[in-house]
Amino acid sequence: MKATEAKLLDFLKKSPQFVIPIYQRTYSWSEQQCRQLWDDIMRAGTNDGISAHFIGSVVYIEKGLYQVSSQSPLLVIDGQQRLTTTMLILEALSRHLGDTEPLEGFSAKKLRNYYLLNPLEDGERAYKLLLTQTDKESLLALVTQKPLPDDGSLRIQENFEFFNSQIERLNGELETLCRGLSKLIIVDIALSRDQDNPQLIFESMNSTGKALSQADLIRNYVLMGLEPEHQTRLYRDHWRPMEVEFGQEGYGVYFDSFMRHYLTVKTGEIPRLDEVYEAFKQHSRRAEVASAGVDSLVAEIHAFARYFCAMALGKETDKQLGMAFKDLRELKVDVAYPFLLELYHDYQQDNLSRDDFHSAIRLIEAYVFRRAVCAIPTNSLNKTFATFHKSLQKNRYLESIKAHLLGLKSYRRFPNDEEFKRELAVRDLYNFRSRSYWLRRLENFERKERVPVDEYTIEHIMPQNENMSARWKDELGPEWKRVHETWLHTLGNLTLTGYNSEYSDRAFIEKRDMQGGFKQSPLRLNEGLGAVEAWNEDSIKNRAAKLAQEAVRVWAAPVLPDEILDTYRNVAVKPEAYNLEDHPQLANGTPMRALFEQLRKEVLALDPSVTEEVLKLYIAFKAETNFVDVVPQKTRLRLSLNMPFHELSDPKGMARDVTNLGRWGNGDVEVGLSEESELAYVMGLIRQAFEKQMGNDAD
Repeated sequence: MKATEAKLLDFLKKSPQFVIPIYQRTYSWSEQQCRQLWDDIMRAGTNDGISAHFIGSVVYIEKGLYQVSSQSPLLVIDGQQRLTTTMLILEALSRHLGDTEPLEGFSAKKLRNYYLLNPLEDGERAYKLLLTQTDKESLLALVTQKPLPDDGSLRIQENFEFFNSQIERLNGELETLCRGLSKLIIVDIALSRDQDNPQLIFESMNSTGKALSQADLIRNYVLMGLEPEHQTRLYRDHWRPMEVEFGQEGYGVYFDSFMRHYLTVKTGEIPRLDEVYEAFKQHSRRAEVASAGVDSLVAEIHAFARYFCAMALGKETDKQLGMAFKDLRELKVDVAYPFLLELYHDYQQDNLSRDDFHSAIRLIEAYVFRRAVCAIPTNSLNKTFATFHKSLQKNRYLESIKAHLLGLKSYRRFPNDEEFKRELAVRDLYNFRSRSYWLRRLENFERKERVPVDEYTIEHIMPQNENMSARWKDELGPEWKRVHETWLHTLGNLTLTGYNSEYSDRAFIEKRDMQGGFKQSPLRLNEGLGAVEAWNEDSIKNRAAKLAQEAVRVWAAPVLPDEILDTYRNVAVKPEAYNLEDHPQLANGTPMRALFEQLRKEVLALDPSVTEEVLKLYIAFKAETNFVDVVPQKTRLRLSLNMPFHELSDPKGMARDVTNLGRWGNGDVEVGLSEESELAYVMGLIRQAFEKQMGNDAD
């Protein structure tokens, strides 16, 4: 590696050409980064006390694999954003200079021939900077002053227009800008392919500007080390089509999330968003993945990316599936995507029929919506969907999905019809996060001629106005204030109308009988309102009960006969090979037996899903797997908590880190329990291990 300080313009002038390798991300600076650079340039140009302004480094491959000579292109590893942005400024400036030269070296002709073009070269060699794909054609059009392509780079266009407008505001006073540009300094870092590792250097970059995304790091990791021809083939056949499918803006926004879901499918573990790259590297190094080769890996990522774009970005071409995915997007069910990716893959491989796939999507929708209505905490959903595939029996695909949903307990449960109807009738649905979603689904269920719900507004039949008219107070009765506070935003009092302003706070009978009133409404949600004589608490409850009964059809729960469900249940109880009597330290009458019984009662009470298994060396308490194991000893119970030690909150310092130490039991945390007075605190530690396993820890 050779690193030297250099003036940016001198560096551009002496270098024959910069080429951005195909594995680099596209140009991605936003106006925020452009404005910061512009302000820095103008500050440097204004202040004589500033002799130079450092804007970062430019790292490139000088020789080695690519056989770069003194006149060969420099392959840029880091610095594309700064180089491209500088080119945009110089092009915009050259268009405003005309025949003037406000500062030595800053005429239009010199800017174009020193920094933007190579006037003595032909073809692509005639340009100082070659970007990739869409960016390339847009930049070349700018520096040759031709119209931008119709499907060109939005970032190139928007940022050029930004700099052009900033220069226009200078009203021809361009010396300050030129002086600022002349003060820009970089670190010129030349790498040798034979001696330096560009990938490691790329990973460690933290230059001024826009931080590298997990997607940037993954793409570079996959492509950078390959021969150029291999790079080009994989990029052309797989990576570029993925970028196009996501879209210019969508790729940067959604690819990291997609890769997280993909890795969850492939590994069964949910990586943190900021650790997706590390998780991907580990996955790619697994024996079966590495042996299949990089081409197979990238092709699989490409396939799963298509599934994701169909589901999450509205690219599904099947109308019925597309509508089901749209409903899921409105519910913001991102945590279900790992499971849905696996289902979509099996659907594409003809292992899951289209109708069963559609039914499965609707079951997931119903599961999530019912839980939201019943106010069941959502933070267990990520683990529920990440591990769902373990319960699939793909020869009985849809049946096994239904059976698994029906078998979920406690705060992972699928709320039954009675619970759902009860909560739906009393919930504040007006301020519900997916308000338009549930109204649209209720109105359009099994309806071929769909009603465009978004063209209507929500109507409170009993008006929102707290200063109610005497007529409304009479209709609601002596407890009108309680009725108003209790039922205002609930299912029974909400509907849709195109006459919201006409209805205003009118009495119910007027809303019912007026032109365009409830009697004349074509909407299903308003069916029956024309026959109601008064609007009061009973009317609201009756309508809510009717709509809730319809809702159990819209968001239907899975149904299976008991004889089929029994085949999925652990009906036969396995005789235990060991029991408590096999642990002498827990003999009846011993202090540890009494303490263990108290502990056992508390642990089993954590959740109905918790089970106990007595083993030869310890007693295991399990949810999905062991979360606490108890090793009986003469004067204490030694507990193993199955969670990373560094994630445990233990203010009293009772726990011990036993990572990589040989111990009976599962987990990195060891805690001793020797007397009843410690039980409450120790249960707080055990609860952390349980919630970690059940997915109740923060994502």
